[in-house]
Amino acid sequence: MPQPWRLVLPLAIALCATTPAGAGAASSGWPWPVVGPVLRGFELPAGPYGAGHRGIDIAVTEGTQVRAPAPGVVSFAGCVGGQLFVTLDHGGGLQSTYSWLSAALVRKGDAVAEGAPIALSGLGHPGSAIAHLHFGVKFGGNYVDPMVYLSPGSVVNLIRLAPIPATGAA
Repeated sequence: MPQPWRLVLPLAIALCATTPAGAGAASSGWPWPVVGPVLRGFELPAGPYGAGHRGIDIAVTEGTQVRAPAPGVVSFAGCVGGQLFVTLDHGGGLQSTYSWLSAALVRKGDAVAEGAPIALSGLGHPGSAIAHLHFGVKFGGNYVDPMVYLSPGSVVNLIRLAPIPATGAA
């Protein structure tokens, strides 16, 4: 049977993303806009209109309050293709996006503080079996991996260690 730390270490390493030089992330990391496991990670598209996944999907129940991970100004809050989206401009070319929402709690031009409620989560990507928030980050007009901006997630609620059976006395 593997040592318990051998099961935990790969997950802990995956949760501790590093910030690439010049990426514009806050050094301490943003708080997560919602709390839940990541269902699908970032997949950089080959071009501006190419296939990919321009953010991460965080599993949460529909109607979960979405909070601003950093101060900013709402640059967009409305429907695109019949679906509700919100975008925050954090300055310096940095934006965060929130997709497939059930309600927007902000309007274009609103200033928001870190932790301020901005929306309620929806069902997620059309056809998804699990409700989630799609969270994206753009820097300099290009989508980047949101994980490099988020603080390392806690593994407390993700890891369940089974008891180790007692062995015979030596």
